[in-house]
Amino acid sequence: MRSEQTNPVSVKEQLILAGLREIESRGLTDLSLRRIASSCGLSCAAPYKHFADKHDFILAIIDYVNQEWLQRSYQVEKKFAGDSRRQLVELSMEYIYFLLENPHFRSILMLRDDSLDEEQTRRKTEVSATTKRIISRYCAEAGLSKEAEIRKTFVVRSLVYGASLMLDNGQLPKEESSFRFIAETIDREFELP
Repeated sequence: MRSEQTNPVSVKEQLILAGLREIESRGLTDLSLRRIASSCGLSCAAPYKHFADKHDFILAIIDYVNQEWLQRSYQVEKKFAGDSRRQLVELSMEYIYFLLENPHFRSILMLRDDSLDEEQTRRKTEVSATTKRIISRYCAEAGLSKEAEIRKTFVVRSLVYGASLMLDNGQLPKEESSFRFIAETIDREFELP
């Protein structure tokens, strides 16, 4: 959490965060810049000082979420450089923590692609770029086929999103043993061909 005294949130960021809440509660099709501005205590013209239009605003939200994740993923990737398998497990766990700490980000990350235009879809998928790249590298190092790479990508992403939802809704307790179990399950996937 940010401290208002040490790192105040800019108006642009306030609008983005309010936009995330708006998308979470109303969906993308009912997104209203006027309502978002009002929820921030701003005039209805305020969003247009920061964003050209609704399309630009949605891109800014996607970019904001991506940037938040990329900052965290970079640290994990750097910390475990040289060990692709460990990077994958640690990145997966970090993404679970990221989703638990920022449940409002899921409203963007889980949007169906038909809700977005081509540019928005392309930018939304950038959040997965690091993991895809490392899975690809791991599979190449292990001599695995493209089919195995696709399967591993599917399984790891399914485990991450499923575990996040189960932890968030209480089906799995948020305790160390659950996180250890999830990490071991993800790691075990890389023992399989």
